[in-house]
Amino acid sequence: MKPKLLVVELWGLGDLVIATPFLRAASERFEVTLLSKPFGQDLRDRFWPEVKVVPFLAPWTSFKHKYRLLSWPWRKILKLQRQLGDVRFDLGISARWDPRDHFLLALLRTRQRIGYPRVLSGIFLTRPLTRPAVEAHHYSYWQTLGMELGLEMPNREQLSFTSIPPTRHRILFHTGAGQPVRVWPLAKASLLVQRLRAAGHKVQIACDPNQESVWHSLGERDVAVPRSVSELLKLIDRAAAFIGNDSGPGHLAALAGVPTFTFFGSQLPEWFAPLHPGAEWIEGKSCPYKPCSDYCRFSRPFCLEDLPEEAVWQRLQPFLQRQFGLKI
Repeated sequence: MKPKLLVVELWGLGDLVIATPFLRAASERFEVTLLSKPFGQDLRDRFWPEVKVVPFLAPWTSFKHKYRLLSWPWRKILKLQRQLGDVRFDLGISARWDPRDHFLLALLRTRQRIGYPRVLSGIFLTRPLTRPAVEAHHYSYWQTLGMELGLEMPNREQLSFTSIPPTRHRILFHTGAGQPVRVWPLAKASLLVQRLRAAGHKVQIACDPNQESVWHSLGERDVAVPRSVSELLKLIDRAAAFIGNDSGPGHLAALAGVPTFTFFGSQLPEWFAPLHPGAEWIEGKSCPYKPCSDYCRFSRPFCLEDLPEEAVWQRLQPFLQRQFGLKI
């Protein structure tokens, strides 16, 4: 019988995608249960079917009011404790240096709790680990955990991905993101789409629901608005290239084997670039507060908003030529 392993990854789609190599390796040696947001169920069906997914919306992962402890859904948290606490997991892990994750592992009574301590959260861990180097990609945290469990975890540059069929020619341009500070302006994106189409390329625009009317006002009629990971994957599975913001859809495209071109504003690509070896990106204007995640200190995120369309075009051309032989 395999040992029981509880994996906690309660944050965004991109974060969970980056955990995929670990989940695949761990499921070979452990009976893995993943505690994640509900979209983890869609990812399981496609990428790690052996993993059991327990959906949970952790209140500390919300963008606003995450520290209002009295308003947390304590009944749901206690229900989760009853649901998973009796399983008595042999091991529990979190790749985040987050005391709330570590407390949750203790609350769920996992026998061994492995993670990266922060602010005295080592009291909840039985096997605290040293964090990877400051400049390390987030995948390194999963790689270190895997090595601690005796799993074979290749370096990020050595990860393998499914090759896309050579018959694909469409470019998927997704303009959404989890927060507005990560969105390259839609007016500039529209100009870029016009250039791509003028060069003879088929471009499918996808966006978040709140962007659909803006695209219509820009003259775009065929706009896809995926409302689930499954719907997004259907679009990705018809694409030869992906263009988008620093957000979950780009990470998902990379995992599905599609090379990506990403607009990075407030975050650092060395931390969160999509895992695909063909992934490329362009960084926005410099700012003394980078990385600032999703909390901009200014009235507008000029690092990304002031990134000109011409500069993107110059970087995008060689990306398309190198990866797919597309003529620009």
